[in-house]
Amino acid sequence: MARVIITGGPGAGKSTLRRELASQGYGTVEESARAIISGRLAAGLAPRPAPGDFARGILRRDIEKYERSAQARGWVFFDRGVIEALAMVNELEPMPAAELSAMLASYCVQPLVFVLPPWPEIYSTDAERDQDFDHSAAVHARLVRWYLGCGYELHEVPRLSVVERARYVLQALSDNGPRGLGRG
Repeated sequence: MARVIITGGPGAGKSTLRRELASQGYGTVEESARAIISGRLAAGLAPRPAPGDFARGILRRDIEKYERSAQARGWVFFDRGVIEALAMVNELEPMPAAELSAMLASYCVQPLVFVLPPWPEIYSTDAERDQDFDHSAAVHARLVRWYLGCGYELHEVPRLSVVERARYVLQALSDNGPRGLGRG
């Protein structure tokens, strides 16, 4: 089993791509932020708790999802995931380098990370996504820096139909061959 990250700013098509891969029989894992926001809205609360609480909540959920995915066979596609949650926590509450390195090593994922670029034509807001497109582009830039800084190889997924995007991801994984546990 290999865990594969799909990342990018809000509204770039990650969840749609994840759903397409699931429809093709691949294991997938939903992002945690939307679930937290949805739960808070349903409880009549503000969409997000304090930034540090939000980041730590996402990290806790993502660690649980990572651990549950260990039983899966084949590729498991994560809409964001632990590595990205660590970026959020570290941005707000910088960790000592050794602690951050140990955390990254504890959650191994495929070293090939798929990044979906900002795409104004498909961007929209909803109850859980209230940021504007400029925010999405800024998040995208921070994520690219984070993953590159952690030693991951980024593959930008072209702006294509969701079926073609899924085909692109699967072909790139096939072309790169087995990569073991990957960088963590």
